[in-house]
Amino acid sequence: MRTRLLAILIALMAAVLLALGFPLAASLAAAEQQRVVVDRIDDTARFASLAQYVTTRPPARNPTTAEARQQNERLNTLSDELERYHDLYGIRVGIFYRDGRAMAAAPTLWRVPEEGEGAAAFAEALVGRRSHDPAQVWPWQRSRIAVASPVVRDGDVVAVVLTDSPTGPLRSRILRGWLPIAAGEAAAMLVAVALAFRLTGWVLEPVRVLDKAAHDIATGRLASRVAASGGPPELQRLARSFNEMADHVETVLEQQRAFVADASHQLRNPLAALLLRIDLLALELPEDNEEIASVRAEGKRLARVLDDLLDLALAEHATADLRLTDVAEVAAERVAAWRPVADTKGVELRAAGHGAVTGWADPVALSSALDAVVDNALKFTPAGESVTVTVAPDGDRVAVEVADRGPGLTEEELSRVGDRFWRSSRHQNVSGSGLGLSICRALLAAGGSTIDFAHNEPHGLRVVISVPRNAPDAG
Repeated sequence: MRTRLLAILIALMAAVLLALGFPLAASLAAAEQQRVVVDRIDDTARFASLAQYVTTRPPARNPTTAEARQQNERLNTLSDELERYHDLYGIRVGIFYRDGRAMAAAPTLWRVPEEGEGAAAFAEALVGRRSHDPAQVWPWQRSRIAVASPVVRDGDVVAVVLTDSPTGPLRSRILRGWLPIAAGEAAAMLVAVALAFRLTGWVLEPVRVLDKAAHDIATGRLASRVAASGGPPELQRLARSFNEMADHVETVLEQQRAFVADASHQLRNPLAALLLRIDLLALELPEDNEEIASVRAEGKRLARVLDDLLDLALAEHATADLRLTDVAEVAAERVAAWRPVADTKGVELRAAGHGAVTGWADPVALSSALDAVVDNALKFTPAGESVTVTVAPDGDRVAVEVADRGPGLTEEELSRVGDRFWRSSRHQNVSGSGLGLSICRALLAAGGSTIDFAHNEPHGLRVVISVPRNAPDAG
């Protein structure tokens, strides 16, 4: 979510900065070009004033009259001016008669272009007006700037002054002018990105805390709450509402646990008295009476269910005593404790994996959970098969895997295993209350551990208990 929000904010800020930067850059480029055009206009106007009195071509031979000599002097002076101008600025300049013949030009052989901006500017000047401003020149273009002014004498256009300027210096100045703009845009963008990170962090921090608290409550840590002090007011109200909901959920669950515990405890005494009366009644009947045996078996089964219900209520309410535990050692102890039972059933029970792997767990809860899982595996594994308990590190967790070679479960059964009172319809003849794995899950959840179920190839069930390797406050 933070990545998407950051992308949106950065894109919006970049669009705003570009919307401001592009017009500024274009305005700077236009201003630089306008300076060049104004200079060329001034130059062409000056040359036009000089050319007003040189409007006839000099005679082919050396002049013999004072007027011809004067005409030649003016023309030579104008030509010298054009040459010095060209040598100094590198700008091609020429004064051309209406028919395109050159009165004077620098360089000498330069003529009116036949097409392009120069030809268009010359044509405009012929009708008595200065040429229009040329198209904007950008740094990546290598075009030239043509400016033309008419030479007017006695109200008629007798010639045209045409300049053709290279744009290299202009493009360089535009680029130099753009550098501060680009630097300012980059600095503004960095500031905007930093502000976007701060803003998204401020907005999403309460969401992250809410997510963590919701996860804690979902995994059994019902005491988790959210400090409704940071972020926007709307998220602060959401945090307060979340805390109220969590308080209500905890109250309801506490009432449910208390009811289950009280009901289980209160039913145990009448059930014990009932079983005692059944035993007394059995003394008056033959020892092999099937009805009495059936009633006694159902009574004992009910007693196991009540005991498991009380254990489940206590497990869900208990606080884990977390400590650094050698998970491999605990697993080896439980394997050794259950091996006689396995030998009696003809099942091979073995330990595998690492000999010493530590994790943060409640040793008593972990032992009880392993007892429930191993007991369940031995119940459903036929004689001649094996049950393997493997301990191995798995990233920041320690995995304890109990794999049996029993009949296993279907996909639908896998999705329900661990639910309270659930038992597979194929295993109703096996003793149990359907609460063992639920108790196991509750014991593990209190310490941040988990239990998962999967198929064991080629057949059987694989149960994985995952224990965190880091202390809760370091994780």
